[in-house]
Amino acid sequence: MKLSTKLTLFITGSKMAIVLLFILALPFLVREIASDYTNRTLRQQQKKVLKIVEKNGLDHYLQGDENYGSYTLLKEEFIAFLPVDTDLKIDAIKDSRRLIEGDTLNYRVLSYTFKSKNKNYLLEIGKTTASIDQYNKPLQRFALYVLITLIVMTILIDLTFIRVLIKPLSAIIKTKLVNSAFPFESQQQRIKTSTTDFKYLDESLILLMKQINEAFYKEREFTSNASHELMTPISILQNKMENFLADENIDEASAIAVVEMMKTVDRLKKITSSLLLISRIENQQYASKEPVQLLPLFEDLIEEIKHRLEEKSIHISLDIAPDVILPDVNKDLIFQLFFNLIHNAIKFNRQDGRISIAGHKLKNGNYMITISDTGIGIPKEDLPFVFDRFRKTNLHSQVGYGLGLAIVKSIAAYLKIDITADSVINEGTTFTLIFRRNTAKL
Repeated sequence: MKLSTKLTLFITGSKMAIVLLFILALPFLVREIASDYTNRTLRQQQKKVLKIVEKNGLDHYLQGDENYGSYTLLKEEFIAFLPVDTDLKIDAIKDSRRLIEGDTLNYRVLSYTFKSKNKNYLLEIGKTTASIDQYNKPLQRFALYVLITLIVMTILIDLTFIRVLIKPLSAIIKTKLVNSAFPFESQQQRIKTSTTDFKYLDESLILLMKQINEAFYKEREFTSNASHELMTPISILQNKMENFLADENIDEASAIAVVEMMKTVDRLKKITSSLLLISRIENQQYASKEPVQLLPLFEDLIEEIKHRLEEKSIHISLDIAPDVILPDVNKDLIFQLFFNLIHNAIKFNRQDGRISIAGHKLKNGNYMITISDTGIGIPKEDLPFVFDRFRKTNLHSQVGYGLGLAIVKSIAAYLKIDITADSVINEGTTFTLIFRRNTAKL
C-alpha cells in the first residue's frame, strides 16, 4: 500500500474517531453547559432581586402578607419569599419538584436566606428544567454540523498537504526505482524538494546508482578485455594441435590425447566467444535499427537446425503470422536469441518430442511469442536462476556450459524484450517473450 494511501486512511480514520467520540459526548457536554449557564442566570437574578429588596424594602413584594410568590404565565419561572427560622441558612442551587396550581413541575431552584427587619426570609428563584432543555437538541445539531464541516475541511486540507508533501518521494520512486533501466543514466536529475529527508534519500540513491554503474562497467570491461585477449592464444594453441595431429609420425595414444585436448580448447574457445558476445551486447556495440520479419527468420532458423531435429525425430510447429515485423532490432541478435532457445528445446527434448512456436497479439497491444518443448524440464528451484551465467540446470545431462540462456537474457535486455520461463519436470519448458507495443508491428 502506498504511503499516501496509508496517510489518507489514518487521517480519515482519526477524524472519524474524533467525530464519533464527540457525538457520544455531545449530549453530556450540552447539558453541563446549559446547567452552568442556568446557575449563573439564577445568581444574576438573585442579585437583582436583593438590590430591589434593599432599595424598596421587602414589603414592596409582600404587600402586608407573610410570604410572596409569583409565576410567569406559562409557569416557566417563579420567585418566592418565605419567612423561615432565624437560625436557618441556605445558599444552594439544585433540582426540585414543585406543585403549582395542580401541576407538578421540575425546576432548577436557587434557595437563599437573608435578613430583613430582624426576620429571616428564604428567597427562591426557579426555572423549569423543560425550558432549560428546549435548546439542547438544536445546540447539539448545530455543534454537530459545525464539527462535521470543520472535519471535512481539515481532511481536504490534510490530503492536499500530504499530496504536495510526498510529491518529491513519488518522483524519486518513479525516476530512480520504477522507470530506471540498468545500467543507469550517468547524469541523474535531482528532485526539487525542500524536505531534507527526501533530499538525503535522492542523493543517496544517485550515489548508489553511480557506484553500481562503476562496478558494472569495470566488470564489463574486464570481461571484454579478458575474452578478447584469450581468443588469440586459444587460436594459436588450436592451430598447433591441428599441426601436431597432422604429423604422420605421431602414435595413436598421442593422437587420442591431442584430440581430447582439442575438445577442451574448442570448449574454451566457445566460452570465450560467448563471453565476448555478451560483452559486446552489453557495451551496445550492435546496431538495433533494422526491421525484421519474424516468419522468414524462423523459417531460416528451422532450416539451419533441421538436421538436429531429424536426429531426435522432433516435430516442430510454427504459428507466426506472415505480417509480423519487429522494427528497430538487430537481425543477428534476434536470430541468435531464438536460435539459443530452440537449440535448448532440442537439446533437452526427448526422442520423438515436439517443439511449438506460437505468436499472437495481446489486448494491451504487446506481441507475445511462446517457445514450448516436451523435454525433461527445469527443476522449480532452478527457474529463478536459469538466465544466470554459468548456472547449469539438469546437471545429470552433462551438456552445455551455462552461457546460452545468459546470452538470450543479454539480448532480450538490450532489445527491451521481457522474457520468462515456466517448466514442469518431465513435461517440458515454455519460454515466453513479450515484445512491447512499440517493438512489434502487426
